[in-house]
Amino acid sequence: MEELYVFGTGNAQATRCYNTCFAIKDGDEFFMVDAGGGNGILGILEKMNVDMAHIHHIFVTHEHTDHVAGLTTIMKRHAIPLYASAPTLSVLKEKLPVIQGPCFLLTHGEQVDIGTLSVTPFATSHDAVASVGYAVAAGGRRMALATDLGSVSAAVYRGVAGTDLLICETNHDVDWLRSGPYPYPLQQRILGDRGHLSNEAGAELAAWAAAQGTKILILAHLSRENNTAARARQTVERKLRTYGLEPGQDVTVTVAGPDEPGPVFELEEKEAALW
Repeated sequence: MEELYVFGTGNAQATRCYNTCFAIKDGDEFFMVDAGGGNGILGILEKMNVDMAHIHHIFVTHEHTDHVAGLTTIMKRHAIPLYASAPTLSVLKEKLPVIQGPCFLLTHGEQVDIGTLSVTPFATSHDAVASVGYAVAAGGRRMALATDLGSVSAAVYRGVAGTDLLICETNHDVDWLRSGPYPYPLQQRILGDRGHLSNEAGAELAAWAAAQGTKILILAHLSRENNTAARARQTVERKLRTYGLEPGQDVTVTVAGPDEPGPVFELEEKEAALW
């Protein structure tokens, strides 16, 4: 497990093609997590210098459009093995008939070994049929993805514990959301236990993980209308200090914005570095 590519972390309200999509590089192989971006996924891969022929596995967290819109484009060209929970795969096959390649069912908490990588899905609380986050380990390094969740369960804490790098949702500022342009039903959906983590809730998860040894925090899935990178970062850094951790010294905090792909993280032995 050498590098983490952030292709995009935007949400379903996005008008550009940088919806949620990540890739982990291990040797000559890429393991993609989600495939947002629609038809723009090919341009994103080109911009990030990733050859689709080297993408050998795709893991899906859940079936929402901002996470799977690029699957049709990809599957028309390559029958890449797809991994997801059984309910998610069932929905995807109905939603995207183009899925014809091999599909593998994942069970919460059960590790799957693929080459040198070990992937463990953990249940998340979101308004999808059976959403998951992922913990990935290889060569003494461990990272986790925890976005699109309205609350943090014991399963999530177990999933992110002991990671070197954590992708953590900080979707919105609660006051901005309540006073913002979204209609009331959408506000309630986002604020609910099966919605999205606020800056404060994401900060609590991020700081807890950092106290367990996480060295890189990537704040992700930010709302354009109800958040800013500066707001999310400030909230997380403030929470880290309550845990006795100094941002920039004990832990690195970076924000993956919704409007462009990148950055790339080099995953070194027992640590991660941004480049």
